[in-house]
Amino acid sequence: MRQNYKIIVEYDGTNYSGWQIQKNTSQTIQQKIEQTLTKINKNRVQITGAGRTDAGVHAAGQTANFFLDVEIPLAKIPIALNTELPDDIICKKAEKVDQDFHARYDARGKKYRYRILNSNFNSVFVRNFVYNVYKKLDLELMQKATNIFEGCHDFASFCAAGSSVESTVREIYSLDIYPAEDAEIWIDVVGNGFLYNMIRILAGTLIEAGLGKRTLSELKYILQSCDRNNAGFTAPAQGLTLIKVLYD
Repeated sequence: MRQNYKIIVEYDGTNYSGWQIQKNTSQTIQQKIEQTLTKINKNRVQITGAGRTDAGVHAAGQTANFFLDVEIPLAKIPIALNTELPDDIICKKAEKVDQDFHARYDARGKKYRYRILNSNFNSVFVRNFVYNVYKKLDLELMQKATNIFEGCHDFASFCAAGSSVESTVREIYSLDIYPAEDAEIWIDVVGNGFLYNMIRILAGTLIEAGLGKRTLSELKYILQSCDRNNAGFTAPAQGLTLIKVLYD
């Protein structure tokens, strides 16, 4: 019987058009991993990711599953993958899972981090992983705003056009905004699922609040209005990283 495997993958999304395979480019994370697995397996391998990160978005803990026809020692799967994959995609871990395990449908939630560099100057070392905001942000106000968005709400105001989901209701389990090292501010969001560009729009709206362009009462109105036109800008992709996928 073919064995089902689950892998944890990290990647720098800078040079890629997102996770999902696309017809007009070969530069997707999924395609790079599938090509490598197919080479190892000697037959076509299709992988299922826990979610689709957009172009330029990174992952520290993307999860995917796939089936192999060949017997290969578990410890050698990451080694075999990393030998062939580009340097900006790394398999951190592999494990055997039940035949019916599905990386996407079995996921109970995801944790994302949006990184802001609140400094007069960008950094050569982290520029591909942060959004540089030059003006001083009111961190205290941004932290007060977290209570507005935590819980189960209709997040239609924070969904980009072009999404075809049946429902825009999602639950944010936790939303934490705090200072990190070297003038960074991190926005950590854990939820049961996220709409198209939801976290980047949420980050953009919170940044506008931190810049004094939005009040707390306005943020409440934005959420209740269910109108994308009322929310803030879509923060750039490079600041966003999928930290981990949650399973039972």
